[in-house]
Amino acid sequence: MTRTRSGRFLAAAVWAAIVLTPAVAGAAQKVDANPDIRGLPGGGTLQRLVDGIAAFAGLACLAGLLIGAGLWALGSHAQNYQQSSIGKKTVLTSFATALLVGGAVGIINFFLDAGGGIK
Repeated sequence: MTRTRSGRFLAAAVWAAIVLTPAVAGAAQKVDANPDIRGLPGGGTLQRLVDGIAAFAGLACLAGLLIGAGLWALGSHAQNYQQSSIGKKTVLTSFATALLVGGAVGIINFFLDAGGGIK
């Protein structure tokens, strides 16, 4: 019985899979990652930068809320349905955005913890 090149290659691939799989699986179990802001140089600076961006995002939500409330009030007073509708959307968008900005750390930590539990 003669073997072709593809047959020899297939036999070698099967042998490698049988022999090397336990070694690779054992090596994969040793990998570990623990997120830590102090692990890299400049981690504190990066943390302050993220805090500043969150503060600006909060101020932008407040500005959007005030502008939306003004549009809503003026549109309602002038019986301008479109302006009133835009004001309502702006107010609701500002509330939703503020909810996401305020809860961003908790949301990200939740998913980091959930992902860390995957084995």
